[in-house]
Amino acid sequence: MDHIQKSWSTFIIIAQMAEEEEKRMSSKKFNVALAGATGAVGKQMIACLEESDFPVDRIKLLASNRSKGRELSFKNQSVKVEEMTEDSFGGMDIALFSAGGGTSTHFAPYATKAGCVVVDNSSAWRMDPDVPLVVPEVNPHAVAGYTKKGIIANPNCSTIQMVVALNPIHQKYRIKRVVVSTYQAVSGTGIKAMDELSDQTRAIMNFSETESNVYPHQIAFNCLPHIDVFQENGYTKEEMKMLNETRKIMEDDSIQVTATTVRVPVFYGHSEAVNIETEGPISAEDVKSMLAEAPGVKVVDDPSRNVYPMPIDAAGQDLTYVGRIRDDFSIPNGINMWIVADNIRKGAATNTVQIAEILAQDYL
Repeated sequence: MDHIQKSWSTFIIIAQMAEEEEKRMSSKKFNVALAGATGAVGKQMIACLEESDFPVDRIKLLASNRSKGRELSFKNQSVKVEEMTEDSFGGMDIALFSAGGGTSTHFAPYATKAGCVVVDNSSAWRMDPDVPLVVPEVNPHAVAGYTKKGIIANPNCSTIQMVVALNPIHQKYRIKRVVVSTYQAVSGTGIKAMDELSDQTRAIMNFSETESNVYPHQIAFNCLPHIDVFQENGYTKEEMKMLNETRKIMEDDSIQVTATTVRVPVFYGHSEAVNIETEGPISAEDVKSMLAEAPGVKVVDDPSRNVYPMPIDAAGQDLTYVGRIRDDFSIPNGINMWIVADNIRKGAATNTVQIAEILAQDYL
């Protein structure tokens, strides 16, 4: 009888400890620094933090000297933007970076030295073997690797939406090869690019001359098969990112990827025409059923009613939309599909905040 009472008492104590730990974790809050707060992605990160109800205790908004003193709103409170310096990260728990590769390369080590975990949206750290490259729907377990350098990398926007759709297929059928052509919105380049598209469109409609300052050619009413700089192999850096990042995220260097990335006169939302070849037999119907259950994916596919994913529908949303799913009759195990997502949200800000949520919930 005494043995039973002792066992019961031990159980009660363990249950109480677990309950107290759960309460402690649920009430835990974090000081968050946001580097690049005044940019298009930075502003969207602020919105995503608000929408996700991320447990923010104190937020620090950082930008360059020219934005110092500007006021932005966070949860109905006015927050002044501070100039980012090497001393900006003291007392912060998490830093969300969206300020360009050079800025991240310089300032991220100062943030980690101050005890802050960095989630970086630039390309600076993505291929560093000691830095996890994370898409929460694909490899959330990789977040654990942040301890090596104190940094987690957010992938390229066009890669994110593609692997969200491809990962469920790869897990069941093993993808051998991916051929992708992207149609990427100008917001991927930033606010100045959006202004350029707007200004050029207005000029053309008024029969005036256009100016091209952001892109090497007119973007309005045009398509530029040129995103990022050209490499010696004839591909652009953006195209090589899609190869290298896909392999790292999906943890499989055997996947062959070839990409052509194109900038199009759309403000928000990247689109991709993707062809995959798998090791074993696969059918469009199987893929539709599988993706209908996949995390972060919405199948929009009813050609008989002209229903398929479009950038205007994805804008402002966090899901990855997939449609035009069909068998590729030119090879034995092939599928074609069309993938669309908001590049500023899921392709950048939302994915970054999702990583921070995993970090806060499971590791800090």
